[in-house]
Parts: sequence; structure tokens; C-alpha cells
Amino acid sequence: MESQIESRTAEIAVIGLGYIGLPTAIMFANAGFKVTGYEIREEVVKKVNSGEAHIVEPEIDELLRKAVESGNLSATSNPDEITGKDVYIICVQTPLGEDKTPNLSYLESAVRTVARVMKKGSLIVIESTVPPLTTVKMAKLIEEITGFKAGEDFYMVHAPERVMPGRIFKELVYNSRIFGGITPQSAELAEKLYRSFVKGQIFRTNSTVSEVVKLMENTFRDVNIALANEFAYLAHQYGIDVFEAIELANTHPRVRIHVPGIGVGGHCLPKDPHLLIWPARDDFGLIRLAREINDGMPLLTKDLLFEALKAVNLPPEKAVVTVLGLAYKGDSDDTRNSPALEFIEAIGEDVGEVRTYDPFVGGTHGSVEDAVKGADAVVIATDHSEFKSLDWEKLGKLMRTRILVDGRHVVKEPPEGFIFKGIGRGEF
Repeated sequence: MESQIESRTAEIAVIGLGYIGLPTAIMFANAGFKVTGYEIREEVVKKVNSGEAHIVEPEIDELLRKAVESGNLSATSNPDEITGKDVYIICVQTPLGEDKTPNLSYLESAVRTVARVMKKGSLIVIESTVPPLTTVKMAKLIEEITGFKAGEDFYMVHAPERVMPGRIFKELVYNSRIFGGITPQSAELAEKLYRSFVKGQIFRTNSTVSEVVKLMENTFRDVNIALANEFAYLAHQYGIDVFEAIELANTHPRVRIHVPGIGVGGHCLPKDPHLLIWPARDDFGLIRLAREINDGMPLLTKDLLFEALKAVNLPPEKAVVTVLGLAYKGDSDDTRNSPALEFIEAIGEDVGEVRTYDPFVGGTHGSVEDAVKGADAVVIATDHSEFKSLDWEKLGKLMRTRILVDGRHVVKEPPEGFIFKGIGRGEF
């Protein structure tokens, strides 16, 4: 296996061609490996095989075409076509259920598929973010199905992705990586494999440590964002601009406060704290409270909107509200756990009409101008670059009532003639 990896003769199957799986498959294919992407969505398979990306990400179109045209990357929905591969990389979702417990059915289904088609000596890499002890459990599942012995007949690793949308291909190369093996040899094989394109540091450990590290990283960010959001609540009570206060506080050499906003989205931060504490016996109040604070930010944005409507004596049920942005993150088409969608759901039954515009996702209207024409209020829910340079004087002339609510600190100076509300921007 080591010689196959180093000579690029190992054949790789990537299970799941989403935001992580497709870029990962592209990287290995362009590093010289023969890669087959396995994806149950037929429309994704067709797009990939035609060299067309189904997700928005800088560089992806050019890199995908290169991988497909070289003959190193193909996609399939037929599990028979991934039989007997040397490496299986699993990149499927691990969402939360309504009760905030992890849904591992996608992962287990992927593992069962791999177990049916793998051969002795295969290396299995789980890139999905999972609760602690999951990789060990999946290894035991493979043992039960195949009769193989983990660490002898097959190798298994947890290798958490550490990339950010908008920077995926750069960070796949230069970010450090952690490989947690069920055995030391498993982690060593994974390191040799990923060294085909990774230039950042690589650390080897066991699979449970690796799982916990990934969850700790995102829980750290989530808790610190919750602190910033709590500061925003205080700023409204004290009548100050929280962003000015944060900027000044961050001049302290040992302080680095995060940025408050309409909420926390994406596939990691809203989910990973729950994965971290789910198998544990004790109640972890800080982590749970942070989740509650961040989940509540769309409702704070709703309060700001309704306060502005009240100031102009406009009943919410008669108001036309335009929401700018549906993605959870600026300059991305990723709507997973987007607070913009939570905000829209929160106001949906209380206002007269909700309009939406997002240059990456789409929406009810195809342009900002169409979306705001005749509207009473505009709410900025995503920090897309396009929204940072809008001409509010021009847009204001199209509106019926000039209310602007900024949930992402996109508007630095409130435009003249508007009733302006922003998270953390003083009294409301």
C-alpha cells in the first residue's frame, strides 16, 4: 500500500461529492491518482462527469475540468464501480435531528456500502465530522460485515476537514491536518496519501482524539461568537456601538473578541458542539448556553425590525420586507443552517410579504432593485461583497418606507433618510 500511494498507483473512491468530497476528489485526481466519486444524486454525477461543478467555490470549475479531462476523475452512482479500491474517503453529512442528537444514518450507510465492496488492505478515511468514538464503532461495523480485522486486514482513520468555504482549495493545501488512526500504521498510511498535495503540518494521533479536536475547534469558535453576541445585547441596553467597543477592546494584546451578527450557520458550528457533548454523561452548561444564545440571534433581528416598523406606525402584517442574503456566509451559495433562513421563518407569518435576493443562491427576485422596489424594510442577513457597496440613496427612492436593518455589520454608516437598526448598534 505504501508503495502504491507514493507511486500514485493507488485507486481512490470518494464517497459523497458535496462541499468537501468534490474538492477532495479533485485534489487527489490532479495529484495523479485515479479517483472515482460515488454520489447517490444522479444530477451531481452527470455534472461532475461533464466537468461542471454543482457548488460555488473559487477555482473549482478550472480544477474540476482539469481533473476530468485528464481521465483521473469520474463519478458514479453505481456502487459496483467502486469495488476493490485501495482507498475509500467518506465525506457524507452528519446532521442533527430535531432533538439535537446526531443523525449518523448517512455515515453508517456509506460505511456499509464500503464494507460490501472493499478488499483486504483497503484504507478507509472518514472526513465527516462525527461524535467521539464513532470511528472505532464504524471499524467494528466493518469487522462484523466483512470478517476482516481492523488494523490487520484494513486500515481506518479519522481525518477531519479544516477548510472554509471561499478558501477551500488553498486551505486543503496549506492548512495543517490531523490523522487519527485506529492503529498507528493507519495514521501513517493516511499521512503518506495526503502528502501528495498537503503542504501544511501533519499530526498523527488516535481516532478519538482526532474526533474531539475537530469538535473542540468549532465549539471554541461557537462559544466565543456567543460571547460577542451577548456583548451586542448589552450594547443595545447601554446605547453604544458594540463594534466600536470590540475594536477598542481588541487593542489589548491578549484579547481577540469575535464578531456578533444575525446568527451562526454552516455545516459545522451550529452542529459540532452538540456532537461533542452528546455521548458524554455530564451536563455542560456553557456549551449549551452558547448554542442557545447564537440560535436566538435571528429573533433579536426580528425584534429590531419590528421596533423600526413600530416607529413608523406600520403594522407588521402590512409590511413588505426584503431580505438580502440567504447563504450563511458571504460570497458563498451554502445555505446549510443559515440564520437568514431562520429569520425568514421567524417573520414569515407576521409580515405581509417577504422578498429575498441572493446573488449566489437566487431568491424571489433577480436583482436588488427589483427586490426593494415598493418594500418597507430591507434586512441584510448575509455579508456578500455586493451588499457592501450598495447605493442606499438610490435604493431608498425605490422603497415605500425607508427602514434598514443590518444583521451583519455591512453598513458602516447609517444612510441618510433611513430608520436604521443594526445588531449591536445602540438602543432598539
